[in-house]
Amino acid sequence: MKSILLTNDDGIDAEGLRVLEEALQGLAHITVVAPDRERSAVSHGLTLRSPLDFREIKPDRYTLAGTPADCVIFALGRLYVQMPDLVISGINHGANLGDDIMYSGTVAGAREAACHGVPALAVSQAYQDGKPIRFKEGAAFVRRLVAALLADGLHGEICLNVNLPIRRIKGVKITRQGYSEHVPHFNSPERRPEYGEIPPNPGRGQPAELISDHQAILDRYVSITPLQRDQTDYHSARSLIREAARILPPD
Repeated sequence: MKSILLTNDDGIDAEGLRVLEEALQGLAHITVVAPDRERSAVSHGLTLRSPLDFREIKPDRYTLAGTPADCVIFALGRLYVQMPDLVISGINHGANLGDDIMYSGTVAGAREAACHGVPALAVSQAYQDGKPIRFKEGAAFVRRLVAALLADGLHGEICLNVNLPIRRIKGVKITRQGYSEHVPHFNSPERRPEYGEIPPNPGRGQPAELISDHQAILDRYVSITPLQRDQTDYHSARSLIREAARILPPD
């Protein structure tokens, strides 16, 4: 039977994780390793200088006093003799679009798995304040997606950022990462900043055939953005090579 590791950044008791775990039953052997509390926006942080307490809540369900990346490292190193077929991080309470990817603990959990050669999904559910979050519909879609991916096979370093729309799903779009900025609003020196968001930029020279993740969600599509481990800017690298003689100091 196939095996799937689940984690998240909203914590072990989060509704999105519970609904996803229930939706995937019967599709694969499920193991859950999640933070003991909310760890939103911790990015790819690791715990390096303090012990990581972990607790087995019940068989195949663990909580760890660490980040999502910690959870994945712990699970792959301590719980699996043979690597799982897939790691899924989510379902996150709220979308992870555009520059959110850099800050997201949800995305980092999936990215950490890909760094270990395990295919991974980061799954996030957009929602509107004051309205019920459509976790069950989103989880049902994820089950269908996972069944298809497991049947077709995945290469080791693939990491897909999956975002589910607020309203009923219209379809699926393969997308590019959008662009947005988070701006801190300081109400007083004593208060923590509250972050607002500049409306997403429609594009900065990206391929025209790929719409942004933001646009897909606005149009009621599931957004699937393939992410890569290699963050090298090859265009700039080629430009620097051409300009090296002029801009770099001599040996």
